Amino acid sequence: MYDIDSATGDESSASLGCGPILPTASENAKPLRQQIFEHVRAAGRAARTDVTRALGISAGSATTLTADLIAAGHLREVEGLPRESGRGRPPVALEVVPEGRHVIGIKLSDETHSAVLTDFAGRMLADASLPTPPTRKTLDELLVEMGTLMDLVLQAANKTMADVSAVGVGMSGIVDHKTGTVPWSPLMASRDIDMACSFQTRFGVPLHVDNDANVLTLAELWFGAGRSMSDFAVVTIEHGVGMGVVLDNRLFRGARGMGLELGHTKVQLDGALCRCGQRGCLEAYLADYALAREAATALHRNPRNLQSPNAMLDALFAQAKSGNSAARTIFRRAGRYLSVGLSNVIQLFDPELIILSGERMQYDYLYADEVLAEMHELTLSDGRTPCRIEMHAWGDLVWARGASALALAAVTDTALGETRT
Repeated sequence: MYDIDSATGDESSASLGCGPILPTASENAKPLRQQIFEHVRAAGRAARTDVTRALGISAGSATTLTADLIAAGHLREVEGLPRESGRGRPPVALEVVPEGRHVIGIKLSDETHSAVLTDFAGRMLADASLPTPPTRKTLDELLVEMGTLMDLVLQAANKTMADVSAVGVGMSGIVDHKTGTVPWSPLMASRDIDMACSFQTRFGVPLHVDNDANVLTLAELWFGAGRSMSDFAVVTIEHGVGMGVVLDNRLFRGARGMGLELGHTKVQLDGALCRCGQRGCLEAYLADYALAREAATALHRNPRNLQSPNAMLDALFAQAKSGNSAARTIFRRAGRYLSVGLSNVIQLFDPELIILSGERMQYDYLYADEVLAEMHELTLSDGRTPCRIEMHAWGDLVWARGASALALAAVTDTALGETRT
């Protein structure tokens, strides 16, 4: 019925660090105490001299503030840095006290929910998954499933909810991260759901919820290729089409926290019907349900056939690879719409890198050379270095890790004396 796993972090995994490596140039900088803590966590281990150089502060300030962080139980001293001369005692380094806080990250999906338990240093301690019927659910049904999933991941790590400081959730749809409400999601039977309030009332733990593309972008920013990049974008193609953007090392959400809905940008007036209820959305030409809609015709399947979109698309891809021209045209058409969407992203944000991710990226027609070539042709890039495109074949677990980063960021703000949204 479900899968669980546990992974106890060791010193080597702790030393890798997590979180953005580059400092932000924003005027809305965090308090120096928090900057020191986050620098140490990003480095994994750092000497006080490293802190002073990286943050441009005096040795006295570094000594005073790190002593405060140690006294508060957020940092600790360890011997683990190499000796510069090969003699004498190894220099003392600082690292995050991992057991200081624990958070859970959850990815809610159409068919399988996943969760991870993470400590304050960003190490994953356990994970779990829970199959779910592919139907729209009431809030109460979804909370029951989330409770079961959290029990599984806590049991795997021998923890309880009393050990959890916050929970992060990523889900598809329109999500207002600031208020914790969900105006619309294809996973839910109702609109305008106050998920954060209902969750905390039921489980007694703060919930931080965001669009699933945003949490995948956080996964790249905290644990992946985006750690050392100040500006990049992530485009996801799965049950829907999502997008996340990092500007100046921070996730960009828009004025009301509900921007960057790439899948619901319009590419055809009065076009194909999208699951949001409107027509002509990019998602209506790229997402799995959109491809499955045409696959039924190409494969001569009965429209009443209850075969899942995944099975339908696997069969369609096999047919395309074996030479079925109708199947090939479906993927090629989807690839052309993807090139339009990517060119618009480049034109609007000029990112250094676009990461393509999600289950549908297993279909190489979507990132074939002609797709990327058409993307560049549609972009005004004369005299500029072309935007890099990378494919990242993440599994389901990385979405949950991104949701854990959402919770870790909130817990860090609270623990270090600052409340931000």
